[in-house]
Amino acid sequence: MFEPGHLHRSRPPGAAGQPAYSIDFHYEVRQNPQEGAMLHGRLSGRIGERDFEETFELHRDMAFNFASVIGRLLARHGLHPESGLIMREHSEYDVIFEDIRAKLQIRPGETVDLDHLQSDGL
Repeated sequence: MFEPGHLHRSRPPGAAGQPAYSIDFHYEVRQNPQEGAMLHGRLSGRIGERDFEETFELHRDMAFNFASVIGRLLARHGLHPESGLIMREHSEYDVIFEDIRAKLQIRPGETVDLDHLQSDGL
C-alpha cells in the first residue's frame, strides 16, 4: 500500500518459499548543510521472526537508486533479493519515483555526480 512518503508491504507465512514479512519504507527530503537536499529513507518491520530498522540517505542525484539500496538492506535481514518488494507492484514504484522527483524538484536530463555513487554506497 502506497501513500506519499510511505510504502507498506507484507506477505503471510509460507507464501512462495519466502519468510513472512511486514515492511514499511518511509522517505522524506532533508536538507544537509554541506550536500543540499538528500533523500532520507527508513526501513522498519519484521522478516520472519526478526524485527529490524535501517536508515539511509542518498544525494539528490542518486535518489532514484532507492530500490537498489532497499534490496541490499533487506537481503542483509534475510529477505531474498528477488522477492520483488518494490518491483512486485511496478505501478507503485512509478508513483514513488514521481513522488521523489516532485519532492526533490528533479527535472529530466539533470547531471549526475559520479562521486556520489561511491559516497552513497551504490
